[in-house]
Amino acid sequence: MPIAENFPEGLKPTGKINLDDGNFHIMWGPGKTKNTDGSPAEVLGDADVVAAYAARGEEQVPLGVSGTMVAVDWDSCIADGACIEACPVQVFQWYRTEKDIPAKDVVGQTFAGTGSDVKDERKDLTDKADPIREHDCIWCMACVSVCPPAAIKVDQANVEKHESAAKTL
Repeated sequence: MPIAENFPEGLKPTGKINLDDGNFHIMWGPGKTKNTDGSPAEVLGDADVVAAYAARGEEQVPLGVSGTMVAVDWDSCIADGACIEACPVQVFQWYRTEKDIPAKDVVGQTFAGTGSDVKDERKDLTDKADPIREHDCIWCMACVSVCPPAAIKVDQANVEKHESAAKTL
């Protein structure tokens, strides 16, 4: 299901994901268990994703949206890496290739930005494309155009929402 057109309305900033150069992006929640049509959120109902979490011994929970100007709905992201491959400025990385921790634990973490930005290098289906270098986005919309579940929204107008939310964290 596509990320909400009016993102981030209805969500609250749950914390920051930091880049060690001083930049950061915001995680928004709560995560979703169902789409607006009542169907299960894409990854919560996917047998392969459920199996990947089980293999790691991790609980699969609703995650929310990572980023503001470049926002990825982690509850809809199917981790196929199309956005990573399409991005000409390497905004995204597989977060688990830098810190192999559960996605529910990324808030408050600081990343160096050294995770893989290669489509085929994700750890498994529990990994997510994270817009770690959101501030480098050139607004080309390549990631939006290739995302199968339309889980990405790129909107420069959300800069004000990012700045406002950052003051609360």
